[in-house]
Amino acid sequence: MRNGMYTQIENRGTEGTEWQMQKLGCVEQCEKSGCVGDRCFQHCKFSSDGKPIDGPWYMHEPLYLEWKQWDCRTDCRYYCMLAREEERTKLGEKPVKYHGKWPFRRIYGIQEPVAVALSALNLAMQFHGWVSFFILVYYKLPLRPDKKAYYEYTGLWHIYGILSMNAWLWRAVFHSRAVELTEKLNYSSAVALIGFSLILAILRAFNVRDEATRVMVSAPLVAFVTTHIMYLNFYELNYGLNMKVSMLMAVVQLLIWAIWAGVSSHPARWKLWIVVAGGIFAMVLETYDFPPYKGYVDAHALWNAANIPLTFLWWSYIRDDAEFRTSALLKKVK
Repeated sequence: MRNGMYTQIENRGTEGTEWQMQKLGCVEQCEKSGCVGDRCFQHCKFSSDGKPIDGPWYMHEPLYLEWKQWDCRTDCRYYCMLAREEERTKLGEKPVKYHGKWPFRRIYGIQEPVAVALSALNLAMQFHGWVSFFILVYYKLPLRPDKKAYYEYTGLWHIYGILSMNAWLWRAVFHSRAVELTEKLNYSSAVALIGFSLILAILRAFNVRDEATRVMVSAPLVAFVTTHIMYLNFYELNYGLNMKVSMLMAVVQLLIWAIWAGVSSHPARWKLWIVVAGGIFAMVLETYDFPPYKGYVDAHALWNAANIPLTFLWWSYIRDDAEFRTSALLKKVK
């Protein structure tokens, strides 16, 4: 997996073994000397008792790096990786993975700058979509006498909006600095969003409006998703299993939306078809792994980019659905 934390190095043959020995030698030498070539790190300089010289390293780093907690080993691995990749480029060789990850180039200490920027854009798009939906439902469409919205799925879409923004927030943080905590928050948030999206697809496609029935339908899926998240956080962060579970839930909900769009007479069903087709394309990008172009853009960054227009169209469909259902309910009332 591309997001594996310090997993087995992916190389083949004698060249991989030779590189691994050189790489380990570079890191060990860096940790002792505090330098890789002409670049030296203050936080790699230790006294005889193992304590950093002149206090903690973060007192000597720029403020924008302080929260990321780059330590001596992490910096040594990163700059040894850059040195090795420069050698491989000169020899005309392709990039290889280091500790399970492709060689990305930092910008201002950000580990995957393009993915962070695109994740932030997705977060902004989700916020814009949710706010526009909120304004439509409560300020532009008629309300019931008790000041509640006519649209029966309003509360569910609010939860979806919050889970979406939470997921993209932690995705941006994880791409900025991949440590165990940010990795678990990223995966947990993504699974929670995908699981709830599946619940929403079932409830809307089958027009489940009764609260008791909604609970009966949702409870097994909530239990499954919760168990999976607990497994990832407290037993094993199994990347292969998580990919299979996430892909299964994503495929099922795409099929539900596609079939429902085909059999319903919803005026905005064409938007659903585009979102489904775009979602399938985005999933292909997510599973297709290739080295980052110029050290910045990889398949996952392209997946993030593909989600931006899809998010805009998705929230457009949600607003159309709110108008459609409100209009239908008002006609029944009259």
